[in-house]
Amino acid sequence: MLTLAIPRRDTKPLAKKLLAEFGDLPALLAASPSELARVEGLGEGAAAALKFVEACGVRALQRRALNRPVLANFDAVTDYLHARLAHALTEEFRVLFLNNRNILIRDESFGEGTVNQAPAYPREIVKRALELQASAIILVHNHPSGDPMPSRDDIQLTRAIGDAAKPLGIAVHDHLVIARTGHVSLRAQGLM
Repeated sequence: MLTLAIPRRDTKPLAKKLLAEFGDLPALLAASPSELARVEGLGEGAAAALKFVEACGVRALQRRALNRPVLANFDAVTDYLHARLAHALTEEFRVLFLNNRNILIRDESFGEGTVNQAPAYPREIVKRALELQASAIILVHNHPSGDPMPSRDDIQLTRAIGDAAKPLGIAVHDHLVIARTGHVSLRAQGLM
């Protein structure tokens, strides 16, 4: 990738430096432009090229995962969510809104937070589901710590959203916690 962005120069030393700095290719691609800029020898053009490659990869996974019924294609969905969220340095709370055939209507962010929490408000999530005429939702957030085990707050929030959505005919199919080491489904864990 670097050879395309930096022509007529040996980019192997820079590639090795980048991998040493970020650990692996997914973490490197997920790094912010400001993090990339700290690596000596990597200019704005090369950093932009790396971010372009990341965006293309996430977009391809998103198309593969979300243009079919989500529940029947769950591995592809978790691959997409992992690519999008696993290497982020702060928590982000997202909601997948589904129609009555469990096909994605919209994938939206409901807030970025700190290293150990992201704001999410049941009222706003249910309000948006009604606006989109969604029949179901899947809640998703990441744990930058690398541990995908849900916290007590994660479980309480899931239940609060479920309690708010149920009387309106909106199902909460799952809440996924994404981390570098994998993911955990609150539904599969019997926590909802």
